[in-house]
Amino acid sequence: MSKEAHLHALRQRRHSRVRRKVAGTPERPRLAVFRSNRHIVAQVIDDVAGRTIAAASTIEAGLRTGSTGNVSAAARVGELVAARAKEKGVDKVVFDRGSSRYHGRVAALAEAARAAGLEF
Repeated sequence: MSKEAHLHALRQRRHSRVRRKVAGTPERPRLAVFRSNRHIVAQVIDDVAGRTIAAASTIEAGLRTGSTGNVSAAARVGELVAARAKEKGVDKVVFDRGSSRYHGRVAALAEAARAAGLEF
């Protein structure tokens, strides 16, 4: 097994470990975070209905100004996804960090979403 394949397998194991414990319901949807080297994406998902309620990303035109792969960009995404979720009537969510550690950009997004009014 190559090093890349091994790291990918470890990442999948971490992700499945988190997803075993976290599920979104209509009352408490899941705030899922995907982090790449260049961008960060956040979605509020109702797993029962299988639909995305609100989403925000650094790929969007409004958030593309400046650097998109740093902590301040992640905080802007957190504020925006929280505002969009509150518009749809969502106040409480469960946090899904995916296969990333709760550190750096992921933590900044979560703290900004909390500061903007989401409870988790």
